[in-house]
Amino acid sequence: MCQFFPEFLQLEMWGAHYVLHWRAGDQGCMDMLSDEPNPGTRPLKRDSEQKILSATLRLNNNFLSDLTGLMDTLSALYAEPMRLAWLDLSFNEFQHIHPVLTELKELRLLYLHGNRICKLSEVDKLAALPFLHTITLHGNPIVTEREYRAHLISTLPHVKMIDFSAVTKQERELTSVWQRSRNPLKTMSHSKVD
Repeated sequence: MCQFFPEFLQLEMWGAHYVLHWRAGDQGCMDMLSDEPNPGTRPLKRDSEQKILSATLRLNNNFLSDLTGLMDTLSALYAEPMRLAWLDLSFNEFQHIHPVLTELKELRLLYLHGNRICKLSEVDKLAALPFLHTITLHGNPIVTEREYRAHLISTLPHVKMIDFSAVTKQERELTSVWQRSRNPLKTMSHSKVD
């Protein structure tokens, strides 16, 4: 498995194999401050200040619709909150991609499947994440858009997996053609300069 997904090896070096899973209550992300994460298969590691040593966070299946307070909560709980690499927000009530996600510059895996995201343009916000290589959005209304995968591939150039399906070289080539066909004036202006 690791030979096909070398990113998991890198994540383990950051402590990502300590997967934290919280159940949010009425207060959303702020509930995490008073609750302990659900116990996993491995014991939870903490630093000398009792902050959690992990690069993962699972907030799936919580009926969340907003991420207000997420950064404050992460800073209070995690030793290195800006090194969060895997965030699972699947099966919630999100209609939009919250801007706080763009602050997580080390994010590599983002699960958003099973939400209520309707506009393909919401994905554009994630272009600010330079290391994002895996994203899930299946089960959202946007997957019915005709150019769904092409839009994701063109917007997120480092993406390797979309909805647990690898992005192929052929898809990248077709997306490049699709992009040029959508911006014929831009393509023509570039060719005149050459």
